[in-house]
Amino acid sequence: MKILVTGSEGMLGRTVMRRLNGDHDLTGVDLADGDLTDPQVVQGVFSGTEPQWVVHCAAWTDVDGAEASPEEAMAANAGATENLARACDAGGVGLCYISTDYVFDGQGTGFDENDQRNPINHYGLTKARGEEHVAAMTAPWQIVRTSWLFGDGRANFVKTIKGLLAVKDTLRVVEDQRGCPTSAEDLANVIGFLVSGRFGGIFHGTNAGDTTWYGLAREIARGCGADPDRIAPCPSSEYPRAAVRPGCSILRSSHLEKIGCPDRPSWQTAVADYLRYLDSGQAVFP
Repeated sequence: MKILVTGSEGMLGRTVMRRLNGDHDLTGVDLADGDLTDPQVVQGVFSGTEPQWVVHCAAWTDVDGAEASPEEAMAANAGATENLARACDAGGVGLCYISTDYVFDGQGTGFDENDQRNPINHYGLTKARGEEHVAAMTAPWQIVRTSWLFGDGRANFVKTIKGLLAVKDTLRVVEDQRGCPTSAEDLANVIGFLVSGRFGGIFHGTNAGDTTWYGLAREIARGCGADPDRIAPCPSSEYPRAAVRPGCSILRSSHLEKIGCPDRPSWQTAVADYLRYLDSGQAVFP
């Protein structure tokens, strides 16, 4: 297929471009190619690329910044998605929208694909609105929610903890938030499976298992050859943020399993693979 990948210079977008290359005819666009919040820009991109499917990775991902710039965040996450959905509908083009665990309120022990959206911060609201635009499409669509993403980018939690362990004796890390750490590599494989098979619906794409930020930090320490006991637990109140974080971000998956998607590796395996990649010297953003 001819596939358009938005946000192609971002962590996930670059990974999708690399993993799907060879199987499909890919065109990537990013901010330098135009502002997708402008419907005319979207029309121009579609006219120039004539895609059969769109993988929409572009997003406003600054969770705290969304509280300070609510209109800009809404335009980036909901407005641009609405423009893409309309263009896809007009041409019968499929759309794969990458969404987030933050569309839920964090109450309880985890969330299934069809659970009700109830975001508790503005970033989550913008992504929920984007989901609504996608789910209203007449053309084929996919919503792929993920969480706690890490991979080859300028910053992510795994890279941050690895760097801090090199300069600090001890670290205090939040233990009252739980979720599913996810490798961009493994998520890109899920996206490739879904797009290639043209499956429709809502899917939860994360690595297997769940933990807290504290548990993740300890695993990173182990992977770096550091003593995990250098990591101490603390409540999220020690790190006040502009945006409220959900206490539970576990995304339970059954829809991927029903369509035969291969099992995703455990988050521990994904962390170990990423740390080896960072140590290999091959990282684009070391």
